[in-house]
Amino acid sequence: MRKASLPGRDVPGTLGRVAIVGGGPGPSDLMTVRAHRLLFAADVVIADRLGPVDVLDELDPRVEVIDVGKRPGHHPVPQHEINALLVAHAKAGRRVVRLKGGDPFVFGRGGEEVTACLEAGVPFEVVPGPTSAVSVPQAAGIPVTHRGVSGAMHLVNGQAELGPGTLAALADDTVTTVILMGVAALERIVRDALAAGAPPTRPVAIVESGHTPRQRTTHTTLARAVADARAAQVMNPAVIVIGEVARAGLLLPVASASSALAL
Repeated sequence: MRKASLPGRDVPGTLGRVAIVGGGPGPSDLMTVRAHRLLFAADVVIADRLGPVDVLDELDPRVEVIDVGKRPGHHPVPQHEINALLVAHAKAGRRVVRLKGGDPFVFGRGGEEVTACLEAGVPFEVVPGPTSAVSVPQAAGIPVTHRGVSGAMHLVNGQAELGPGTLAALADDTVTTVILMGVAALERIVRDALAAGAPPTRPVAIVESGHTPRQRTTHTTLARAVADARAAQVMNPAVIVIGEVARAGLLLPVASASSALAL
């Protein structure tokens, strides 16, 4: 694919733009049309390690790609430096795409990058992407809401302590609790959920690497979740779903539930 020609960029004194783009869970064909258009018109792409990274190989060789991907316990480029990169390249007159997995405003720190652009007077836009909180369970045949089963979804950052609202959601039969970045904290999450009154039989599904060839789902219960995750050697990236919608066989036969809806 040829890089689009944008008049006026890289001209001294010309202010560039920043596009904070949600790339979705991984496959490039789940990106929006606008995300594709901005990506292939960029001068600089500042990319995370998750999301549609394969599409970077299709960019014009002249595009500068900067890897700022984080891993659990390893953040080589701190957020304030990412913010500074966005601003510096835009002020140099470049079209900048900040490519993220999922959606920029769902635990993606997109709001901090918007604030940095506003404070620097840099034009920007935010492009939504399918959040892994919904798209990854979907790939495993798990609807986060389902009539007659769950009428609400509660989204949690697994790295944080569980607040009263989350504990109440975990104990509620009609609520689906979706946890991102929670693999390392699974034992604590399970302990707190049981202490809050969630039944040990509450279904749990852990979906690893959703929408990729490595996708795998571990179906279990709160009582068995820690032991089963350890036995399966569950690894990030993974989305944890706690609630009746996580019951094996709810929509799909158990044997096909791990991959039948993966794209």
